[in-house]
Amino acid sequence: MSVVPGTVGGVSKEPVQPDRPEEPETGYTPAGVPTFDAVREKIETRYGTALGASELAAETPEGRSAEEQYEKRQQAAAERLQQIRESMHEQDDA
Repeated sequence: MSVVPGTVGGVSKEPVQPDRPEEPETGYTPAGVPTFDAVREKIETRYGTALGASELAAETPEGRSAEEQYEKRQQAAAERLQQIRESMHEQDDA
């Protein structure tokens, strides 16, 4: 009868480890560093939330009023800038 090295009486010295179930994807490495997929998912979620919130805000009366006020300020700023440019050209011509 031959004996296989590493066994005693036909039994292995090392206990057989049962297959461990796969750990669920947590988005972090064993060292605690977030994975690229987890970071990408977080960014996409935040972007989608912000985009949806801005769309909803624009649909409210307050949101439309703020948009109209912004447009009026932009128009007034453009007109004032044009006045400044014209006055500078007048000074150059004199």
